[in-house]
Amino acid sequence: MMEMKKVNLKKGYVLVYDFGDVKVHNYTTNDLVDDQVIVLQKNQKLAIIESPAFYENNRELEEYILSLNAKVDGILLAYHMAGGTFLKDTPKYATKNADTYGHMGGGKALIDNFTVAFGEAFDKNIHDVTDYIDTGSITLADIKMNIIKTDEAYDIEIPEIHSIYTHMLGSECHSIIAGDRHANAMIETLKGYVEKKYNLILTSHYLPEDYKAAEKKILYIETLLHIASISSNAEEMIEKVEKAYPTYSGKNYLEMTAHFFFPTQEK
Repeated sequence: MMEMKKVNLKKGYVLVYDFGDVKVHNYTTNDLVDDQVIVLQKNQKLAIIESPAFYENNRELEEYILSLNAKVDGILLAYHMAGGTFLKDTPKYATKNADTYGHMGGGKALIDNFTVAFGEAFDKNIHDVTDYIDTGSITLADIKMNIIKTDEAYDIEIPEIHSIYTHMLGSECHSIIAGDRHANAMIETLKGYVEKKYNLILTSHYLPEDYKAAEKKILYIETLLHIASISSNAEEMIEKVEKAYPTYSGKNYLEMTAHFFFPTQEK
């Protein structure tokens, strides 16, 4: 049976999920973009999913990792390639499309924007991928993980603890949804999560949740699609979605979503 405890650090905190042979250390950065970083532990070995992006968090997480007295096998970089000074000499794993996303695509654009917005506190250095992976399985820290390719990067299924990592979910947070096609694809993916009844759904932008979060997100996306269909512009869509979900965080994600459904027309 899984047990969970909280470890408070100076800036962020770690939720430790103990599955017996495997532990999940979910680090909440409390940085300016509220990122999460996942550390998997087995047999005194570690595999890390994603990287923090601010120098202060880099140092804090490195210190926490050191306290575990375990060997770091590697970092799986999917959607977050910034923070390149974090565990600089550790092997870095990514698919080629994730590498492109982080160095030249949408991920790089976000890094450029954050560099301007957050200044010297933000680690704009981009990790160099040392090992390319592809759809299939990889074993790090004696944990077998299934790599699931996505349009931008990849998700990671962890069968041993019946869990999955995906970029964004959040049962009470708006998500970035890039139009009807993306919305319907997300619904199908989330239905798969519900069918499998995952113990944990790990993400970069929200605390770990179980498959019930996927059920809630499906209803949210269906509602969002309906509101988009009865709205005439992005502003109207945002207003209606906020009225339907007044307590949800991530308004910036909702604004991005609305402009995917109603892109600005150049004159």
